Amino acid sequence: MDERKEYTISVYTENYAGLIQRVVTIFTRRNLNIDSLTTSKSSMPDIHRFTIVIRVTPTQIEKLVAALDKQVDVIKAFYYEADQVVYQEIALYKVPTQAFSGGDDMEQLVRRHNARILSIEPEYIVIEKTGYQSETEALLLELEQKGIYEFVRSGRVAITKAMEPLNKYLKSLETAN
Repeated sequence: MDERKEYTISVYTENYAGLIQRVVTIFTRRNLNIDSLTTSKSSMPDIHRFTIVIRVTPTQIEKLVAALDKQVDVIKAFYYEADQVVYQEIALYKVPTQAFSGGDDMEQLVRRHNARILSIEPEYIVIEKTGYQSETEALLLELEQKGIYEFVRSGRVAITKAMEPLNKYLKSLETAN
């Protein structure tokens, strides 16, 4: 029985060159595939955030986060199950302009998927969709039937349902000193 589950990992670091390689190496050494990786500023000055999605066992996630915590420039790493975070992805689709010339079908398709048109060019139209991966994938499947030039999807962007754990962690360090 496969007891692997999807986890979202938040890794808070200082923003130094080469740090992404060290973080990814931890996964590579364990022969673990990253499903999604997004990096950005965090809500705290000078602190960078990695949001990583992975499918592993509960034991693997605990060991993985412990290994991430041991990295010199990692301030703290946390992991969450799907019900503990609010998350979305963004997808962009470049479709031929001619796909819109056959009546209202494409316009209705865009509306049905709660997507929006970002750019209209003579050769192509760019459509944007935010949502869960399953939603952006569903729109992709329908657009492939109409014709598609290009597709790109971001990694997961996630916020914890609980108050930001890094703030709590840093405060606990202050009170411990």
